Amino acid sequence: MKETVNANIGGEAFILDEDACRAMRDYLDDIRSRLSEEDAETRDDIERAVAEILRERVASSMRVVTLDIVRAAIARMGAPEEFGARREASPHDATAPGTTAQEPVKHRLYRSRSDRSIAGICGGIAEFFDLDPTLVRFLTLLLILFGGLSIWVYAILWIIVPDQPVRRNDIRTDTKR
Repeated sequence: MKETVNANIGGEAFILDEDACRAMRDYLDDIRSRLSEEDAETRDDIERAVAEILRERVASSMRVVTLDIVRAAIARMGAPEEFGARREASPHDATAPGTTAQEPVKHRLYRSRSDRSIAGICGGIAEFFDLDPTLVRFLTLLLILFGGLSIWVYAILWIIVPDQPVRRNDIRTDTKR
């Protein structure tokens, strides 16, 4: 028995088995490593084309995409080498292992999407300053109760501080057992 994975490819939802998901992720990551950072439109077009091929091969949304179907889609799209040479990791690429960024990473204050009790303000502040969210919530409560911070300040921060952006992965997965 294999586990299945829900994946979003090119804006369409698919159910893939684990091997198919791994192969598709590796293929799209390889292509991504060959395109420039500014070439997001081409990456999106490639993903949509892969999704269209998968949709042709999988008639029902309840049918699982297998490794054979993914291999056929990859063969139809072409090898990653056809999309150009792999680009070297730039010093500005914070995700590349072994590279040092010449510019410090800019931190922005956001309301946390994952660690929120009311509005995500305390979770966002904790994430911004790399603190424990419970400690920030406790300090905020003490400041509100003892007059150091008004509830209005919290409400204004709720309005002004933007929600944390959704991190868009080209393949978003949720493992189902």
